[in-house]
Amino acid sequence: MQVADAAVGGTRTAQSARRVLVAADKFKGSLTAVEVADRVTAGLRRIVPDLVVEALPVADGGDGTVAAAVAAGFERREARVAGPLGDEVTAAYALRGGTAVVEMAEASGLQRLPAGVLAPLTASTYGSGELLRAALDAGARTVVLGVGGSATTDGGAGMLAALGARFLRADGAPVAPGGGGLAELASADLSGLDPRLGEVELVLASDVDNPLTGPKGAPAVYGPQKGASPEDVERLDAALAHFAKVLEGAVGPRATEYAASPGAGAAGGAGYGALLLGAVFRPGIAVMLDVLGFAPALRRADLVVTGEGSLDGQTLHGKAPAGVAAAARAAGKEVVAVCGRLALPPEALDRAGIRRAYALTDLEPDVARCIADAGPILERTAERIARDFLS
Repeated sequence: MQVADAAVGGTRTAQSARRVLVAADKFKGSLTAVEVADRVTAGLRRIVPDLVVEALPVADGGDGTVAAAVAAGFERREARVAGPLGDEVTAAYALRGGTAVVEMAEASGLQRLPAGVLAPLTASTYGSGELLRAALDAGARTVVLGVGGSATTDGGAGMLAALGARFLRADGAPVAPGGGGLAELASADLSGLDPRLGEVELVLASDVDNPLTGPKGAPAVYGPQKGASPEDVERLDAALAHFAKVLEGAVGPRATEYAASPGAGAAGGAGYGALLLGAVFRPGIAVMLDVLGFAPALRRADLVVTGEGSLDGQTLHGKAPAGVAAAARAAGKEVVAVCGRLALPPEALDRAGIRRAYALTDLEPDVARCIADAGPILERTAERIARDFLS
């Protein structure tokens, strides 16, 4: 059985919860965060028809972040920008009042590459810079930049270039797009950056605290996921180190300091580019919970249901369910989790603030079928939660 209860030896006594908050992330490859909330709500109400359920889909800064913001009441906006290989794509961001949520994956994500194509040396963040500029054009005064799911390892050079920076070779021509082209960088000029950047609050939202280069840097840790061979990783690491060195000559010691800062290595070094723009680095889920209005929703709840596709060791390092559970525990609220696959023991769940976790694979052991039929199986899982905690 893959129902794990953190209260080892505890009973399954029904709890008197009258209002449920569903604050779960997507089940990647199966269900969006919005769909997860819908399916959990349907399953809970099948057992308790008059149950009050509040849905607040969440994200940690990676793909799905804009969708979560839109579900929370932000307006979806679109812009035509450059994809990671330079082809034009339609990318979305979210806007409410003076706050914009920009998801790097929308413009520069792996999802934007043609099927079966990876471009670790040439993929560019230029479109992400264009998306940031679109948010500024729309009047944003606070911009949350979620940087998960990128196809790029260019240190944010493309993003900076789209915002007015110039990166030139010795012959005066612009360097080629992507991290590989930075090896030929001879001079950098950031004086042409959009002046509005100095007037906005830019928040770098990420669950990655890697530096720009080195054994724990962007190329070494995340390059292989983007198709980089060992030789590519070595080349990219050297190119990004050279990028930071040239920038030191342009903007001073802070260029080197930022390269070693936590978060600089996020999204292939796009975090570094954001830090150069004056961004403040914060854990993605903490930022998004603030932006989405989680605190007031939590106060209204008696029971919180969170989750994601796989509850595993990575969950505990800044992923959405861990952030939701930590906030809920601090508020004295009970938390249960749903997931496709459960790979955490009860003790780890307890430390994370999760009372019990329910895996879809407990009802359907065939993983392929579980992924294909995730929606109906999740509804049945939610029925189990309702029987255990609400009926």
